[in-house]
Amino acid sequence: MIPVPPAIQRVPWKLIALLSAIAGFGLLILYSAAGGSWSPWAWQQGVRFLVFLGAMLVIGRFPLRLFEDFAYFGYLAVLLLLFAVELLGFVGKGSQRWLDLGFMNFQPSELMKVAIVLALARFYAQLPPASTRTWTALWPAALMIGLPAALVMLQPDLGTALSICIGGVVVMFVAGLPLWWFGSAAAAGAAALPILFSMLHDYQQKRVLIFLDPESDPLGAGYHISQSKIAIGSGGIGGKGFLNGSQSHLDYLPEGHTDFIFATMAEEWGLIGGLGLLFAFFLLLRWGTRVALRARTRFGQLVAAGLTMTIFFYIAINLSMVMGLAPVVGIPLPLFSYGGSSMLTIMTCIGIILAVENDSKTGTRRFH
Repeated sequence: MIPVPPAIQRVPWKLIALLSAIAGFGLLILYSAAGGSWSPWAWQQGVRFLVFLGAMLVIGRFPLRLFEDFAYFGYLAVLLLLFAVELLGFVGKGSQRWLDLGFMNFQPSELMKVAIVLALARFYAQLPPASTRTWTALWPAALMIGLPAALVMLQPDLGTALSICIGGVVVMFVAGLPLWWFGSAAAAGAAALPILFSMLHDYQQKRVLIFLDPESDPLGAGYHISQSKIAIGSGGIGGKGFLNGSQSHLDYLPEGHTDFIFATMAEEWGLIGGLGLLFAFFLLLRWGTRVALRARTRFGQLVAAGLTMTIFFYIAINLSMVMGLAPVVGIPLPLFSYGGSSMLTIMTCIGIILAVENDSKTGTRRFH
């Protein structure tokens, strides 16, 4: 029997197969959403996936120490890009979120979801355990989260700002900060909801109000949610069949290839297709959680936990949004929705988690 070369054995084939299955299913939906054509979405998405898959494998081979050493530098670099968006970014769909790189429109706020986790993981990995219950453990983290979140809110992009906050808070939680701090913050946030609501832009306020009562404006602000629910419900158990979705093909469903792609899928593939996709996401999140639990270092544990929760936040908010369980905040479905910036972020997250897994196989557990 011919022995398998060590280099081939080190390739995470199961992970590659899982990611390819999710992305491949997404390509079929994009093909259908375009009326049975690979152009303009499916072929671009396929090329992006292959490029980013290669990048993910390269990132996964980097020494974990490299991410720790450059965590602060990466955070500052992305923060500068967010400032650049305010000065040089172009406006699209009413928001100033992107930098034009020529070959793609780049959204720096997506990378901040990764940068904030790495920076906070380094901060808490270097912080003495005895200091995690002092204000020294709180105010630098609050500043590191608050500054980019505020810049992203100015774009305005509520969904991404929330995602940055969630990733940072998860790292703080896993680092062992007192639970009453989180409870107090949640209570203060609930008390401040009226003030926060008044600070939102008019269209964002309308989205929240429509979420609470989508039937109040079914042909206006509530149109997205209403059509999404119709598409999902009409799919039934087995769906209408591939290429037979009327809501998306007749353009009743807005953004059927991006934010509301799950509704496009559910109409054609039904409950069975939806459960299959959810199971694939479950396997991905289970892998990330196991990597966090088996991490060799405190930095690795915090990074894997934070990035896994970032991926979970994408999935949970998008699915809640398309089913009318959360306001429409424009968060895509990982590896499924059409878009380069979000796929770059997700594949970067997975690549770094893979680096944590590879690091845990090279030595004994070490926490400090």
